[in-house]
Amino acid sequence: MSGGETELVKYFAAKGKLSRSKFPIGIGDDMAQIKLPKGGSVLITTDMLLDGVHFDTKKTSLEQIGYKSMAASLSDCAAMATIPLAAVVSVGLPRNFGSQKLKRLHKGILVAMKKYNCPLVGGDMTSWTKPLAISVSMLSVPGKTKPVKRSTAKAGDMICVTGTLGGSLAGKHLVFEPRIKEALAIAEAGANSMMDISDGLSTDLNHICRLSKKGAIVYADKIPVSKNSKILNNALNDGEDFELLFTMPQKKFKRLKKQWRFKTKITEIGKITSGNKVKIEINKKIRVLLPGGYDHLKENSKS
Repeated sequence: MSGGETELVKYFAAKGKLSRSKFPIGIGDDMAQIKLPKGGSVLITTDMLLDGVHFDTKKTSLEQIGYKSMAASLSDCAAMATIPLAAVVSVGLPRNFGSQKLKRLHKGILVAMKKYNCPLVGGDMTSWTKPLAISVSMLSVPGKTKPVKRSTAKAGDMICVTGTLGGSLAGKHLVFEPRIKEALAIAEAGANSMMDISDGLSTDLNHICRLSKKGAIVYADKIPVSKNSKILNNALNDGEDFELLFTMPQKKFKRLKKQWRFKTKITEIGKITSGNKVKIEINKKIRVLLPGGYDHLKENSKS
């Protein structure tokens, strides 16, 4: 498994020792779940996006940057099949950024807010001598099912994805649609585990298997590669596809496909196994599928 971020997350989770009765889902998933005093629960996520890493202000409009910032956190809601409730946004603005630029950034945030019914209820503004930084914190609530975690894949499950993979470097990472409605339908159909593909299929499938204590076999010829990419390596490792990666029993997946009402396609690409290795079959040859996606704390990580 990958080092860097993964090892630090394991370290933080071990040191945190959260009460499962108060925090049913803690560090290591797409969102954390907090039980409320009088019943029910709320989930929370936060994402920091930086100029030069997640977007480029020299090439990307402020409206697109605002939209992506909000949509990335909305995708976390989708990853766990929860319903967005509200968001707060904090920005670190370069000196002399100006109110007009800030309004354009806000305009992009509003587009995502209105499209996915997630109101912006507050935030913070500050300025510094560094490039633009945006932090979005978002609350959501469970849908008709319990939130779907990363750590609950079962041997025999089909490995499935929504949409196509590998188009982020061609610009998909700026215009993607969080799969919120699709996720709710997938959860209701009986998904055992799920997450969104933000770091790359190779890395994120390894996350599911590591946390579920399972292995996997993926078939390269079944992976839906984006027409903007056409290269398997991009589909495996580029990241920021923001599609859903989920596992479920084959019978339930077949039923889901028959009932599927969305334009976004769903594709079976492999199977969860009882071992501890994640493997891929390419041209009838099987090899270990190592995490090759983005890791902020690992040298030479690919974005």
